Amino acid sequence: MSLMAALAYARHGIPVLPVHTPAQGGVCSCARGARCDSPGKHPRLRHGLTEASTDPHVITLWWTHWPQANVGLRTGVVMDVADVDSAQGWHGLRHLLGDEMPPGPQVRTGGGGRHLWFQPTGHGNRVHLVPGLDWRGAGGYVLAPPSRHVAGTGYTWIRRPGSALPVIPAPLRDLIAGPPPAPPQPIAHPDRYAEVVLEAESDRVARAAVGCRNDTLNRAAFALGRFVGAGLLDAGEVHRELAAAARRAGLGPGEIEGTIRSGLRAGVRHRFENPGRAA
Repeated sequence: MSLMAALAYARHGIPVLPVHTPAQGGVCSCARGARCDSPGKHPRLRHGLTEASTDPHVITLWWTHWPQANVGLRTGVVMDVADVDSAQGWHGLRHLLGDEMPPGPQVRTGGGGRHLWFQPTGHGNRVHLVPGLDWRGAGGYVLAPPSRHVAGTGYTWIRRPGSALPVIPAPLRDLIAGPPPAPPQPIAHPDRYAEVVLEAESDRVARAAVGCRNDTLNRAAFALGRFVGAGLLDAGEVHRELAAAARRAGLGPGEIEGTIRSGLRAGVRHRFENPGRAA
């Protein structure tokens, strides 16, 4: 499947590269194994990104040698990518664009974030445009479906590419082209942000892989408990959403109830504080 996907991306002119793969327990396929600080996310090629290719013969040789390799795509050639890796990043992007989200391709990343594809801008990589939002442009790469994440989940399409990629919206373009961002500012709509976090954490729990479902549920309950403690979310609503998501993941009733209760209690004790806001 990875080979067919890699060849399909290459046919559309996107340079492809094989990337290391995470094994069970988060062990990377590279020589560092369990000591790797970026499991399943760095190139297998000696010269990394510079060897990315659209040559079907080269790509076939790579995936014949490494059939389980994750699929990396070089950015800045056919597309640039907005890399959203947290609920805070998604909220920040939506706020920046006034909730007018572009209709282009979107990928659900293995870690529960999103990749949004745009026409190339000519700009290079930028990190922390806002908290949780990076930009992958010239000199960068992203993982693409059907790559696997260290959590055991896969990269999947939310919206597949169509006939043309969207042009980057002006507010996002100006942010990328401008100076480095200032320190974190207060979140303008913390109640809306909390709802986004609830949606993201519930989705993460529902998609959790066997072997990490309970831990994922506990982390989600803790994260959402912080918003309950701040008065931004209702404890009953959080409990219902997480329980429904955990049932979809395959957890049993007793395990669900105990994990949610303990996670929420711990989260309430560490209530959410709006970044940049004076105490």
